[in-house]
Amino acid sequence: MKVRRVGAAALLIECSDPERVEAWRAELWRRRESGELRAAEIVPGARTVLIDGVAQQTATLLAGWEPAPGEARAEGELVEIPTEFDGADLAAVADLWQVSRDEAVRRLVDTPLTVAFCGFAPGFAYLRGLPEAWAVPRLAAPRPRVPAGAVALAGSYAGIYPTASPGGWQLVGRTDKNLFDVRRKQPALLSPGTRVHLVAS
Repeated sequence: MKVRRVGAAALLIECSDPERVEAWRAELWRRRESGELRAAEIVPGARTVLIDGVAQQTATLLAGWEPAPGEARAEGELVEIPTEFDGADLAAVADLWQVSRDEAVRRLVDTPLTVAFCGFAPGFAYLRGLPEAWAVPRLAAPRPRVPAGAVALAGSYAGIYPTASPGGWQLVGRTDKNLFDVRRKQPALLSPGTRVHLVAS
């Protein structure tokens, strides 16, 4: 782990892998809730965790903390996503995995997913949990429009498009679940640490 100061009141933790990011995110949230850490925001990324609104001595505190790996997985709220597995790229994904379409769907519904971080668009969550061996490439040419609710894969991540937008992920299904609504108290349905279960509908 490496800690860098970024700005007057922010620190960036650089992690060796996504598992460490998840562990640090959970540890920092726990310590903020207990009052041990004062921070305005804790924002995980693919290999980093940004802590904003912290005191000068926070870097020294971090040096004495060591999050336990794997503890974050069971802590978050569970959100079920009813999914119609009829995506345009499902057959291609099944071919890459060298399995039938039905087996590809079974893998997706049987794999526990966790929101690692959010980005790209408001409410777009990058979901971890798929083995690296199942990683799929992005499309060579992104689609000019992916519909809202599209369930997709890229690399070893799964994701759900909250709104219609261009995109290069492989489409495996769709959901009617509203992923982002500014009228809600928490506009984004999925936030870091949330556990996600794709349910075949």
